[in-house]
Amino acid sequence: MADMILRDKVSVVTGAGRGIGRAIAQSLAAEGSKVVVNALRQSDGYADATAKDIISEGGQAIACYADVSDFEQAKKLVQAAIDAYGKIDILVNNAGITGWRMPWDMPEEDWDKVISVNLKGTFNCTRHACGLMKEQRRGRIINCTSGSWIRRAGACHYAAAKAGIVGFTRAVAIDMAEFGVTCNAYAPYARTDMSSPRTLQMFEQTYKLGKIDQEEYEWGMNPPGPEGVGPLIAFLASDRSSSISGKVFYVSGGKIALYSEPVRRKTIFKKEGIWSVSELMDQVPGLLSA
Repeated sequence: MADMILRDKVSVVTGAGRGIGRAIAQSLAAEGSKVVVNALRQSDGYADATAKDIISEGGQAIACYADVSDFEQAKKLVQAAIDAYGKIDILVNNAGITGWRMPWDMPEEDWDKVISVNLKGTFNCTRHACGLMKEQRRGRIINCTSGSWIRRAGACHYAAAKAGIVGFTRAVAIDMAEFGVTCNAYAPYARTDMSSPRTLQMFEQTYKLGKIDQEEYEWGMNPPGPEGVGPLIAFLASDRSSSISGKVFYVSGGKIALYSEPVRRKTIFKKEGIWSVSELMDQVPGLLSA
C-alpha cells in the first residue's frame, strides 16, 4: 500500500465506461488515485459499473455522465472532481469515436462529429482543467491519440482528429511547463468494443502497400487486451514523470514505444532568388529520396 504512486491524487478519465478507458481508470485507482469515471450516456450505466468495480477493489470512484464534445458539459465533468474530492491532479482525455468514410463521399456531419468528440472534446476538458492546474502549479494531462495520426486508410476525419491531438499535446506541454503541468499523448492499440473487421482490413491493406512489416501486421491482426495500456498512463500521471512532457507514446500489450520528434530530414537552399518550377522538377525527387 505504501508504494502507491498516485496516493491522494484525483483523476478524471473520459470515456472510461468500457475498453481502454475502463482499464486506465482501474490502473489509476490501483495506484491510489480517486477517480471520476466519465461516460456519455447514463442509460447505459457503464461509468457506474466501472466505479463500482473500483470501489469493490478498495478504491474510490464516482461516475459522471457528460458529453465531452459539449463545452459546458466538459466543465461539469471537471467540476465533479472538485465537488467530490476538492481538486483535480490528473486528466486523461481518452474519450473518442471512430468512423469509416472515403474523402469523396463523407457527409459533413460525419466529419464534424468525429472532430468534435476526439479533438474538441480533448480541448474542452483540458480548457476547464488546466486553469485549476495552473493555480495549484501541478498536474498531468494525458491525451489519447492513435497511430492513425501518421497514416490511416478510409478514415481521414479520424486521422485528422488524432493528428490534431498530437499538435495540441505538444503545444499545451509548452504552455503549461512553467506551472509544473505536463502534457503527453498515448496511441493505444488493443482489442476493444471499438475494434471491428474494418480495422483488420486496414492493417491488411497497409501491409500490402508495404507500409508495415510482417511482425507489425501479425500484431495488428491479433491485438492484445486493453489492460496493457493502464500502467503506462499511471506512470505518466505520477510525480515521477515530471521531466516527461510533449511526448507521444505507442502502447499495445507489452509493447511500448516512443515516437520520434519531427525533424527536417534534408534541405535544399538557393542562395540567390527562389527556385523555378523546372529547377524543382530536378531537385525535389532527390529531396524525397533522402
